[in-house]
Amino acid sequence: MTESYDIETVIQAILFASGEPVDIKRIAAALNENPVEVSMAIDRLTVKMNAPDSGIRLVRLEDSAQLCSAPEYADIIRTVLEERKPPKLSRSALEALAVVAYYQPVTKAVIDQIRGVDSDYTVKVLLERGFIEKQGQLAVPGRPTLYGTTKDFLRVFGISRIEELPELPGVVKSPDSQAKIADVLEKIKAVEAADSEDTANSEPAADSDITAEEAEKNNSDEG
Repeated sequence: MTESYDIETVIQAILFASGEPVDIKRIAAALNENPVEVSMAIDRLTVKMNAPDSGIRLVRLEDSAQLCSAPEYADIIRTVLEERKPPKLSRSALEALAVVAYYQPVTKAVIDQIRGVDSDYTVKVLLERGFIEKQGQLAVPGRPTLYGTTKDFLRVFGISRIEELPELPGVVKSPDSQAKIADVLEKIKAVEAADSEDTANSEPAADSDITAEEAEKNNSDEG
């Protein structure tokens, strides 16, 4: 990095020009700086930029950073840019999103098991909205897809990392609950393995996907 440049000023320029989350290690490499120093500079810059009278916010998203507008001006910004306000997530979508956030990476079968209803339609909605993403496949027969939350999820819900999610009393920290969850996951793996064998030599009915989607819609409060 050239001595005449202030590291915080350069980082601010980089984040402004990007418009998207930028990995801290990538910034450090470009500036020939230690990632720890860059992280500390971002922390200092965050304090300066996130003042109550500022319309810009610097947010940390796990190991990345991004500039965005202050949330209290969202409606005004949409009016100026003529953007439609995205529809609110339904109760069913929030339920599924909470399951993914707290137990990720998870398969759809885990989401179904915890919610007690087929979540195929809701998972598709969360994928389309960018709140969750595919994160590989579970190492069992059938190789079901694993889902996890995205950086968009962190930004929208105002947290820097998943660890900042509020604790779920009696669910996340309870040893008994953890044992029950582990037991459920093992049962789900067994069911998925059995299902993969049953479907290997058969094709699903042509209207099965439509039926599942309609069933999910009927069990949700989409708004």
